[in-house]
Parts: sequence; structure tokens; C-alpha cells
Amino acid sequence: MKITEVPQDITFYEGERRACYALNDEGKYVIVPSTGWEYEEVVNGLAVNELAAHLEETRKEVLVGIRSPLFYHMESRQMNPRILAKTAGIAVFRVKRHFRPEIFARLKPSLLARYAKALALSVEGLKIVPGKRDGRGNSK
Repeated sequence: MKITEVPQDITFYEGERRACYALNDEGKYVIVPSTGWEYEEVVNGLAVNELAAHLEETRKEVLVGIRSPLFYHMESRQMNPRILAKTAGIAVFRVKRHFRPEIFARLKPSLLARYAKALALSVEGLKIVPGKRDGRGNSK
């Protein structure tokens, strides 16, 4: 794509710009600011809606007692068990075990504190799930 072809269709980034690489007149890649383009907005919107729908299903699983709140908070931060384990300094198999509500309910405060720190939550916040979320991930 040439510098003159860099899309400037929308203001998806709320007035901000992002960097794109494009070819200048000399055939070298340079960084060019872009406000985004229509297709990018559609694809990003679909991805956000898909993530929100998946997170809502996880929230419902926590409320009916299939999963622990830890699982919800891990997914809300787009982490997986391996990333959470590494961040909290806990073995992966233990993290997965703590997704069971009956196990999670018996965790020691020191272990809850490690999870809370890894997830940037308070210990109290780690133990609950928020209310229903809309398509943009905001609590209602």
C-alpha cells in the first residue's frame, strides 16, 4: 500500500490515530498515521461482540456453580490458565483445579491475594462476578 492509499475512513480510535506501514515514493516502508477504515471497524466490532458473548456464558456458568469466579476473571482479562499460572506464580494444574467452585471456596487468603494481584483485583472483587454485561463489555 502506498502512502496515499492509507485508509482515513472513520474515527474508530476516538480521535486518535494508529500507525500503519506504507511505501513512500522511494519504495521504502515508512510509518503513516491512520484514523482506521470501515472494514476494520466491522471486524473489530464483531470480535468484541463475540468476546462479550463468550464472557456472558462464562458468567452464567459461575452463577450456576459450574465454574469459580477465578475462571470468569481470568477470561475477562483474556488470559488462559498458563498465563494466569505464570503471572500468579502457581502451577498450571493447581490453577485449573481452582476453577472448581468447591475448591476455590476453600483457598487460603494468601493464595487469593496472589490471584487478585495477578488479575489486578481486590480479594473481595475476585470472589464475585459483575452483573450482566452489554455487547461492549460494560456492566448493566
